[in-house]
Amino acid sequence: MITQIDHIGIAVKDLDKQIKIYSEMLGITPGKTEIIEEQKVAVAMFSVGEIRIELLQATTDDSPVAKFIEKRGEGIHHIAYRVDDIDDRLRILKEKNIVLIDEQPKIGAEGSLIAFIHPKSTAGVLTELCQMNDKGV
Repeated sequence: MITQIDHIGIAVKDLDKQIKIYSEMLGITPGKTEIIEEQKVAVAMFSVGEIRIELLQATTDDSPVAKFIEKRGEGIHHIAYRVDDIDDRLRILKEKNIVLIDEQPKIGAEGSLIAFIHPKSTAGVLTELCQMNDKGV
């Protein structure tokens, strides 16, 4: 079951520059910046109420975020929904013929489990499912 919107991912070219801008705009600083090797991104998370803003910068030219920026420019990259049981949710979506990018969860920011749904199934919006780790993040 989806329990809430977890975060909105925003693709950026210069993470440090955008951290400064978002920090000034929101009046808060992000949690730690982290590199997620498997996803080829560096991320910074800002908590804004119950929803977070995730800034994503590609760490390689062949990363999905680099390709996104090359094709569409900086901007909203994905919307992530929090789920209780990502394996169960992926199974249900697959049974309903929803096109998945990831049929098995991967490790995402803050140690969460993540999987992406293809935009062709969700009206052109890249959609992420995420299950918090045992620390609640």
